[in-house]
Amino acid sequence: MFTGIIEEIGYVQRITQQSNSAQIQIKASKVLEDAAVGDSIAVNGVCLTVVSFDSQHFTADVMPETISKTTLRDLKPGSPVNLERALKLGGRLGGHIVQGHVDAVGTIVQKQVLEIAIIYRIQAPEELLQYVIPKGSIAIDGISLTVVDVFTDSFTVSIIPHTAHATILGGKNPGDKVNLESDIIGRYAHYLMKRKDSEEKKELDMAFLAQHGFI
Repeated sequence: MFTGIIEEIGYVQRITQQSNSAQIQIKASKVLEDAAVGDSIAVNGVCLTVVSFDSQHFTADVMPETISKTTLRDLKPGSPVNLERALKLGGRLGGHIVQGHVDAVGTIVQKQVLEIAIIYRIQAPEELLQYVIPKGSIAIDGISLTVVDVFTDSFTVSIIPHTAHATILGGKNPGDKVNLESDIIGRYAHYLMKRKDSEEKKELDMAFLAQHGFI
């Protein structure tokens, strides 16, 4: 579990491609301070497991599912990536609960600078947008952000200069892809509401059948 507060920008050193999977080596510093094999590190919002490391790099395996459903498939040597270590018990939850399980890949369709703010409009699949609400949380490339507005096929977020400089999002432009993870609380709330509606309909249906002598 993560918080969506990026600790540093790392750089891809090497990618070893297999038939459907890959192994990636990333140059980093801060996230290696207390590293151990088996630790989880979010790379652009994707939870990866450290399989080896040294004083300047860590290596992780990337499974076929991850390659097919995230932007990690587009990385190459030299690519900058957002990095965050897993949340420790007792640590600060500065953003929101981020699992590191990407729901969808979105596309930046608009970038607007408004005084000190940078506003991004991101096109996203309908199945993700059903969990997105204004003032709610969403993780974009692992960054915890607050949703500004939601539209039929997209949503907007606004970032401050610090976020633009401390993450890779500041360098993104229209046409670029981003990993998206909806808020887990929103997903659970949506699931519970659907389940409640389904149970209420079932009760009504059973009552109707009983009333009319079918059961």
